[in-house]
Amino acid sequence: MRNHAARCTNNPHNIDKKQKLLMFQNQSSVQESGETVSTFVPWKVDQTKCRYLCARMIIIDELPFKTVEHEGFRDLVNMLQPQFQIPSRTAITNDCLEIYKSEAKKLKKYFAKNRQRVSLTTDLWTSRQNLSYMCLTAHFIDKDWTIHKRIINFCSVSGHSGEIIGKYVEKNLLDWGIDKVFTVTVDNASSNDLYIRYLKRRLNAWKRSVLDSQHLHMRCCAHILSLVVKEGLKDVDTSIPRIRSAVKYVRSSPACLQRFKGCVEKMKIEIKSLVCLDVETRCNSTYSMLESAIKFQDAFDLLEEQDSKYRSELLSLKGLPNEEDWEHVRCMLPFLRGFYTSTLRISGSLYVTSNNYFHEVFGIGAMIKKKMITSD
Repeated sequence: MRNHAARCTNNPHNIDKKQKLLMFQNQSSVQESGETVSTFVPWKVDQTKCRYLCARMIIIDELPFKTVEHEGFRDLVNMLQPQFQIPSRTAITNDCLEIYKSEAKKLKKYFAKNRQRVSLTTDLWTSRQNLSYMCLTAHFIDKDWTIHKRIINFCSVSGHSGEIIGKYVEKNLLDWGIDKVFTVTVDNASSNDLYIRYLKRRLNAWKRSVLDSQHLHMRCCAHILSLVVKEGLKDVDTSIPRIRSAVKYVRSSPACLQRFKGCVEKMKIEIKSLVCLDVETRCNSTYSMLESAIKFQDAFDLLEEQDSKYRSELLSLKGLPNEEDWEHVRCMLPFLRGFYTSTLRISGSLYVTSNNYFHEVFGIGAMIKKKMITSD
C-alpha cells in the first residue's frame, strides 16, 4: 500500500505543488494594411547559446570552472530558466577552450587581412613552484585609429636566457602570421638585450623591419621608475621593512587579522578598508601598503601593547615600528605619490603612452629638485 501510494497519480499528496511557468516571447508581424500585430509564441530555450554565455561568464569574470557546480548557482539558474541544462565543470572547460580557439582563429584572419604593424610587450616571471612563464602581448591600431591590446600567448618557458626567449617569441610570431613588428617593449633585465638582438636578426631576415630594426628595442619606463624608487628607498631601509613586517604579521592568519580588527575598533578608527601587503619589486604596491598602514598607526601601537606574539615576532626581525619610523614614512608618502601617479599613467594599455613619457619623467625630475632645497 505504501509503494502504491507513492506512485499513484490520483493521490493528492503526489501533485507537484511547484509553480509551472510557461514563458512566451513577443513576435511582431506587419499585415497587408500596414498595421503591426503582436503575437505571443512559446519561448524556446537555445541550449547552445546558453552554454556559450555561461562559458563567456566564466572567462570575463575570471571564475573557477567549478562555479557551474555550486549549489547556489544551480538554484539561481533553475529558478530563472528550469529548462536550461547546466553543464558540468569538465564540459564548461571544453566550452571555454572552444571559445579561445574561435577567437584566436578570428584574430589570425584579422592579422592576415590587414597586415598592419604590431608592437609587442613581453614579461617573464617565476612562480612559487619554480616554473618560468612568459606573456606576449600585441598592440596595434585598426583602420578606425582605435588602439587594441591582445594577449597572443601565455606559456611556460624553459628558462630566462635571451636566446630561449627570442626563440619562443619567434615561434609565436610565425604561428600567428605576424612578420611586421614595429617595436618590442621589455624591462631592463640584461637577458633582454640578447633576446632583442636575436629578434632583430630574424626580422631583418624576413625583410619586414623598419630602418633595419634600429629602434626596435623599447625599454619600459615604468620599470625604470620602479628601479629608481627601489634604490632610493634604501635610505630608509629600516622604517619601511619594520612597517612591512607589521603588516605581514596582521595578514599572516585570520586570528591575527581579527585581533588587529579589535584594536581598530577600540581606537575608533572609522575606515572600512584594511592594510594591504606589498610586492617588494613593485614600487606602486609599496606606496599602497604604506598609505594604508599609516592610517592605522594607533591600532598598531595598541596591538604592540596587547599582543606578546606580535612583539616577539617583530623583534626577531627588523624590530617594532616606532614613532620615528612612522614619521619617516609620513614624510616620504607625498614624494612617492609622484612616482605612483606617473607609473599609473605610463603603464596604461588602452591608450597611447609614449607621448606622456617626457612630461612624466621630467615632472619627477622637477619634483626631486624642489625637494632637494627643503630643510628635511
